[in-house]
Amino acid sequence: MLRQWQSECADKVITFYKSQYKHFLCQATPGSGKTVLAAEVAKRLLDENKIDLVLCFSPSLSVAEGIKDTFSWKLNCAFNGGLGAIGASFTYQSLVYFPDSFWQMLKRKRLFVIFDEIHHCAGDTPESSNGWGEQVLVKLQHVADYTLALTGTPWRTDKAPIAMAKYSDPEGQIVCNYQYSLKQAVQDGVCRIPKITLIDNDNLLLTESNESKSFSSILDLLKHSDLSYQSILHNEKAMDYLLGLGCKKLNEIRTKIPNAGGLVVAASIKHAKVIQKTLMDKFQQTTELVTYRQENPLKIIDGFRHSTTQWIVSVGMISEGTDIPRLQVCCHLSAVKTELYFRQVLGRILRVNHNCNQEAWLYTFAESSLVKFSEQIEQDIPETCMFAKFDDLKGDSISTLDTSKPKVSSQLEKLNISTVQWQASEVTAALKHVRSDLISHDSDLKLGQFKQRIIAAFT
Repeated sequence: MLRQWQSECADKVITFYKSQYKHFLCQATPGSGKTVLAAEVAKRLLDENKIDLVLCFSPSLSVAEGIKDTFSWKLNCAFNGGLGAIGASFTYQSLVYFPDSFWQMLKRKRLFVIFDEIHHCAGDTPESSNGWGEQVLVKLQHVADYTLALTGTPWRTDKAPIAMAKYSDPEGQIVCNYQYSLKQAVQDGVCRIPKITLIDNDNLLLTESNESKSFSSILDLLKHSDLSYQSILHNEKAMDYLLGLGCKKLNEIRTKIPNAGGLVVAASIKHAKVIQKTLMDKFQQTTELVTYRQENPLKIIDGFRHSTTQWIVSVGMISEGTDIPRLQVCCHLSAVKTELYFRQVLGRILRVNHNCNQEAWLYTFAESSLVKFSEQIEQDIPETCMFAKFDDLKGDSISTLDTSKPKVSSQLEKLNISTVQWQASEVTAALKHVRSDLISHDSDLKLGQFKQRIIAAFT
């Protein structure tokens, strides 16, 4: 049965198409059920004999697999691109590998195309686009009879325009044809109420070259010393404290919901392995580790989805679009500190299920950007996330580091960085952290008393 917002939006999409418009943009908060909406629209178009074929594109294999399963269920037919299938689900990366015969075949079909997490596709012209945006603009938008773009976070960190989107002038605010906010989703019982715990420390002592200096907070330390945020992420005492809070909360929830799970988002593969060992040895937790380097990460994710294992530790594999409703606790220990990534990670614990306890807790450190993002979580599209014209980007455009290009992706893999969900400026920042020393050999960082600040949204 459809949720009210899904039914309402599907009605609006079909009416929109009947008015001779072909592209519809839906912004719905992460975890609200966008894939089911898209499958419902596809079903209605098929029932009305408006289309012959449905193609879905998304940013990662795990999301593409989830879309395939949802469409197979909703349309009650194969959705694997094989003989007799009504459609297929692909990643944006696969677009460059389709042969000419594939594109010729599409021209003979009445085609419906769904772009999931469309914010990964940048550019308003082929010349200004990133790799994925160029494929969408040049190859797909012209052969499709109808297109539906979906996103929970309709902006890009590099402030480049999203492919096929419209913007207000001169404000630069994206124009969505339908919006479903986190506030609405919480009120409707579609999403859980997020509670964000910010961890700080009131007496950090840094000793360098036999000289010591104290700092009153993590913000003070990062602002007035040469240490990076990675120094906090890799500090054993700080990491143990944050993970300990997460374990305590998860154990409390599991007294009522035995299969409730937790997610740790790590900064690198090496970092993830340290976290996994800490969870098992110090906190006696059952864990699963998933990274892009493993032989079958999708199988690992699916296995965790249906298990009772307490924690899954991930490096870039479980953020946007990955549906694991039993996740209710998240420890955000990633080096990526952008609002888009933060909100997508938070969305992993907001999907409701049929259990009686619907708590959702995210733990992270009180770094300045993360504090700001937590404080404005009730704003669905923050004012800081406007589209900037290319003339105003001043070198921070998508051409700076385009992670949709194969060469860039292969270089980042050597540095143990997964780029599936990252945008240019996010990866630039991560590379900067990876290349710098976490803490010099003649330095020592000691922590004092920890303190917590809890931000409970919509209360």
